[in-house]
Amino acid sequence: MPPFAPIAVCSVAVAGLLLAEWRDSERGIWLAKPVASLSFIWMAVASGATQSSYGWLILVALVLCLAGDLLLIPRNRAAVFRAGVLAFLLGHLAYAAGFMTQPLAWPGLAIGAALLTLVVLVVLRWLGPSLPADMVWPVRAYLVVIALMSVLACGFTAAGGPPEVAIGALAFTASDVSVARDRFLRHEFLNRAWGLPLYYAAQMLLASTPALV
Repeated sequence: MPPFAPIAVCSVAVAGLLLAEWRDSERGIWLAKPVASLSFIWMAVASGATQSSYGWLILVALVLCLAGDLLLIPRNRAAVFRAGVLAFLLGHLAYAAGFMTQPLAWPGLAIGAALLTLVVLVVLRWLGPSLPADMVWPVRAYLVVIALMSVLACGFTAAGGPPEVAIGALAFTASDVSVARDRFLRHEFLNRAWGLPLYYAAQMLLASTPALV
């Protein structure tokens, strides 16, 4: 059973984060978001992440995502936003490396590849006209990497790994749609209202997997 304390702290922090986002309070975001993100680090450590190579790679991925979360707080700072995207990209690579330490099933990889290829093509077509010129290739690279991570997660789960791996990876991918819409199409609270809870649920699921492998 996953540790209750980090789940409780994360839930309260995400509720505070949503309130801060709704009130457009940058101070509130700076107070709530680090707590919410540190909670998934706590979950990983409590789940034994430091006791295996798989766990260490998951922990590295989570720390990189924590950095990305903080870098995405400032608004209208393109260089900082790109640094945040890079941190998340590296985080996805660390997740992928972790999944590759485990058995992978080809049927799961094939189904995941078909699904994620479709998702990437649809998202690129949807975002294409709205992307600034200097973000076209970073976004493409990011989508390819997160798709690779999710495909490997599907292969891992299909080989008998925890379902939390595939569910968490796919939920993480879906939550990024809210970030893309908010940054490139329409900045509104609705994006964060569903994207943030989904993102933190995904990270908490992935953080719990060292105890299940």
